Amino acid sequence: MYNPNGDAVASKFTIERLSMSLTNHLDAALESLLGHAREAARNSYSPYSGFKVGAALRLTNGAVVTGANVENVSYGLTICAERSALVRAVAEFGPDIRISAVAVANLNNSPSPPCGACRQVLAEFILPEAAVVFPAASGMCILPFSEVLPLAFEMKLK
Repeated sequence: MYNPNGDAVASKFTIERLSMSLTNHLDAALESLLGHAREAARNSYSPYSGFKVGAALRLTNGAVVTGANVENVSYGLTICAERSALVRAVAEFGPDIRISAVAVANLNNSPSPPCGACRQVLAEFILPEAAVVFPAASGMCILPFSEVLPLAFEMKLK
């Protein structure tokens, strides 16, 4: 975070919080969701980067919906696993879905937080307190969505 005086402001999140260990902090439901995300990553279409990512969404109705990244030779047309899963969830259950948890996994043992576009698209359907689990540089990270995207774009229509 940055303040007008030019000083770096310490984030309210500590490094320890961002690197929660899988065995100590992942409950059975999140561990299962992460397993679904890993399975989805196996279906990734990533011939250009080789970066295989899967995502699993737990909906408030209890359903689990997965998606994988799908690359395109024109990289800008690539779709991330999180958006792939979300589009599938809307197609299967309709636009009134709500997401209660998200898990992201990759088969490359690399950090994979949801990108900015995925965070903003998820914001349309996710509960603020929904857990988001993803690989970070120092281990698995678990945060409520409100902390993953604290300043989501909103439009209030009349």
